[in-house]
Amino acid sequence: MTEGFYFYGFYMTILAVPVLLYLKVQGMKEGRAREASDKSSLFGDTPRAQHPHIDVSNCIGCQGCTSVCPEGDVLGMVGGKAAVVRPHRCIGHGMCAEACPVGAITMRKAAAGFSAELPYLTDQYETNVSNLFIAGELGGLALIRNAVNQGRDCIDIISERHARIPRTGSAYDVLIIGAGPAGISASLRAIERGLRFLTLERETVGGTVGKYPRQKLVMTGKVEFPIYGAFKKMELSKENLLEFWKKVSDREDFHVRSNEAVESIRREGEEFVVKSSHDVYRARAVVLAIGRSGTPRKLGVPGEDLPNVMYRLIDAEQYTHRRILVVGGGDSAVEAALGLALQKGNKVTVSYRKEEFARIKERNAQRVAEAIASRKLRVIFNSTPVEFRDDSVVLDVAGVTEILENDFVWIFAGGVAPNDFLKKIGIAFGKCDLAVEQEAHKV
Repeated sequence: MTEGFYFYGFYMTILAVPVLLYLKVQGMKEGRAREASDKSSLFGDTPRAQHPHIDVSNCIGCQGCTSVCPEGDVLGMVGGKAAVVRPHRCIGHGMCAEACPVGAITMRKAAAGFSAELPYLTDQYETNVSNLFIAGELGGLALIRNAVNQGRDCIDIISERHARIPRTGSAYDVLIIGAGPAGISASLRAIERGLRFLTLERETVGGTVGKYPRQKLVMTGKVEFPIYGAFKKMELSKENLLEFWKKVSDREDFHVRSNEAVESIRREGEEFVVKSSHDVYRARAVVLAIGRSGTPRKLGVPGEDLPNVMYRLIDAEQYTHRRILVVGGGDSAVEAALGLALQKGNKVTVSYRKEEFARIKERNAQRVAEAIASRKLRVIFNSTPVEFRDDSVVLDVAGVTEILENDFVWIFAGGVAPNDFLKKIGIAFGKCDLAVEQEAHKV
């Protein structure tokens, strides 16, 4: 009897150890999730666009949604239920909703308070100006896959409307502004639909993808372009996409004009008159696919106009054996700094005005911690640039002046969204009376 008791106790102990370890790990994860949720509430962080809504009464706590989130840290487990703990980092993948086995997650648009900062859009991506559409992140929803889908859908809607109204005159059926993922998708769909179209791009085909650091993964889900179909890989690098952009731009029926910026858009009867830096065009419909980054935001610091102060990192491999300062605390700044720190002989420092990185992806936070531990990267928190010089930078570090020897500076302070341009052409922001607004912008 005694031997049986000890035998039973021995095996119970063996079984209990992994269970206790599992519970400990889950407890630690929940602690981090609660901390992240509290921090988001403290900073007033809210979803930027489409985001998951979790019905906790139906959630079974399987953690399927947390494991598939490509951002890695938007969702967490709190009290045995899934919760949105970092809402500001969600960019609307929707993979969590697809993974939920009980349908407890639905995708919703951002709250009205945030939507007030975004152009008004119908469910068909149409603005308050009839036949003027927005596709991609300009409408508040990031992610290449979303931009591709929206660009395609806009053209489908335009094509269906044009089918009911015969073409007259020489105006284009649609003018597509921007040749990033949304603009390329829209252009390819226009070819499929047999529309007379033209795409204008102020820089080069591919948009901001061409400015990402080398090998940066830019897609984390299935993406399907018109004509070409779905990419077979679930993850693609910048180089993969640029190769595809070139393949598309070499098509004879892909009508794009690069290095041609749009200056104004006005409605004239049932058509739009679009003035660019090179010409004037008429079109029955317009798709804006220009992104939200706009022009880089400057700091207003003396010396910021020096040639060694830049706002975009196109290729980190061009820079070796340099003393480099990266200003900013977002994912773009961190990824650029890490890319530069990997290059031979570089001495890279990050200057960030806050006391910690509060809004970067979890995987970037881990990489930064590893780079700091291995002394490949130095981060100076609570610091701001005071002056840029030819061979140095003056920083204010918590009230104390520090001078860094320096060769190059990259500033990642965000971009100025083209809101003024949108308002000038009559696009409303936030909620609006659609019937009244559309009537006001018919002429």
